[in-house]
Amino acid sequence: MVDNLETRLVKLALKGDQRAFAEIVDLYKDRIFHLAYRMLSNRHEAEDVVQETFLRVYRNLDRYDPGQKFSTWIYRIGTNLSIDRLRKRKPTYSLDAEIGDQDGADGYALIPGDNRTPETEYMISETRTTIHEAIDGLPPKYKTVMILRYLQELSLQEISDVLDMPVTTIKTRVHRGREFLRKKLESQQH
Repeated sequence: MVDNLETRLVKLALKGDQRAFAEIVDLYKDRIFHLAYRMLSNRHEAEDVVQETFLRVYRNLDRYDPGQKFSTWIYRIGTNLSIDRLRKRKPTYSLDAEIGDQDGADGYALIPGDNRTPETEYMISETRTTIHEAIDGLPPKYKTVMILRYLQELSLQEISDVLDMPVTTIKTRVHRGREFLRKKLESQQH
C-alpha cells in the first residue's frame, strides 16, 4: 500500500506537483535524519545530509526505477551521503560530544514508568550510551551495516539493496560488526 502511494507521489512530482514532492519529504525526512544522525553523531551534519538527500531526490527523480522500493532508493542516497561525510572527516575526539540526546529519546522517555525506578532508568540510559559509543567506534564499513540493521531495523536484503552489495557480504559484515562490538564492550567491563 505504501509503495503504491509513493509511486503515485513520484509520478505527480515528476509532472511538477510541488505538494506531492512535499509529501515525499514529509514521509522520509525524519527517517533520513535518524539514519544520518546515527551514522554521523552530529545534528548539524545530519540536517545537511537530509537537505542534500532531498535535493538529489528532486534532481534525479526521473532516474528512480518504480520497479524497486522507493525507500531503498532514498536510503541509498542518504547512506552514501553520510558515508561520504565520514570519509572526509578527520577523527575528532571531544569531551563536549552530544551525549544528552545521543539515544534520540524525547522528553517523555525521561519520565520513569510505574515499574521503573530512577536507578533503572539511569542504568538503561548508560547502557544505551555505551552501545552507541561502541557503534560509533566501529570501522565505517561495519558501522554503516550495524546502524542499518539494528537501529534502522532493515532486513539483510534491504541493506543489500541500499548498499548495492551481495547479501552474503552484508551477513559477513553484520557478523564481524557484532564481534567488534562484543570485544569492545567486554574490554570496557574489565
